[in-house]
Amino acid sequence: MERIICLLAGYLFGLIQSGYFYGRAHKIDIRNHGSGNSGTTNALRVMGAKAGAIVFVGDFLKAFLPCMAVRLIFRGQPDMIYLLILYVGFGVILGHNYPFYLSFKGGKGIAATAGLIVAVDLWLMLLCLVVFVLIVGVTRYVSLGSLVVAAILFVWLVLFAAMGIYEVPPALRPEYYIMAGLISGQAYWRHRANIGRLIHGTENKLSVGSGKKG
Repeated sequence: MERIICLLAGYLFGLIQSGYFYGRAHKIDIRNHGSGNSGTTNALRVMGAKAGAIVFVGDFLKAFLPCMAVRLIFRGQPDMIYLLILYVGFGVILGHNYPFYLSFKGGKGIAATAGLIVAVDLWLMLLCLVVFVLIVGVTRYVSLGSLVVAAILFVWLVLFAAMGIYEVPPALRPEYYIMAGLISGQAYWRHRANIGRLIHGTENKLSVGSGKKG
C-alpha cells in the first residue's frame, strides 16, 4: 500500500508543470515552441535564462519535497526509505513527463530527477553536478550531460545498496534495482530522439532564448 500511495502522490506532484504554467503566465504555450516539451532546457531556449532558472527550481522542488517527506514520514521504517523514495521519485517523473491534462505531453524529467538525487544523497548530487557541468561546459550538449547523469544515478543506487551503504534488505533489492532502472531508463526513453542526433552529430547545442529546435 505504501508503494501505491508514494507512486500516486509523486504523480500528483509531477503534474505541476512549471514550464507550462510559466509560459502561460507570459502568454506562451511552450509546447508549441522549440523542442515542444515543457522542461527546463526548452524553457531556457525559448524564454531565456530567467525562465529556465524558475522552471528548473519548480521542477526540482516538486521531486525533492515529496522525497524528503518520505524520509520524514517513514523514518521508523529505515529498511523501506530508499525504496519508497524511488517510488515517489518515479511517480513525479511520470507526472512530469506524462501529465494527463496536457494530453500526456510534458518534459523529459531531468530537473525532477535532480530533486530525487539530492534527496537520496548529497555526495551523489555533487558527483552528478560536477560531471554534468563538465560535459555541458565542454560539449554544450545538455542531453549528453543528462544521459550520463542518469547512468551514474543507476550505477550509484545499485552499488550502494549492494554494498550495504544504503539500508535496503536483500529481499527488497530486486525491486529496488528495478525501480532504479525505471528511473534512469525513463531519461533514456525521453531522450531517444536526442540520442539519435548525438550519434549522427546533429544534436543542437545549448542556447538561451533562441527558440531553436532541439
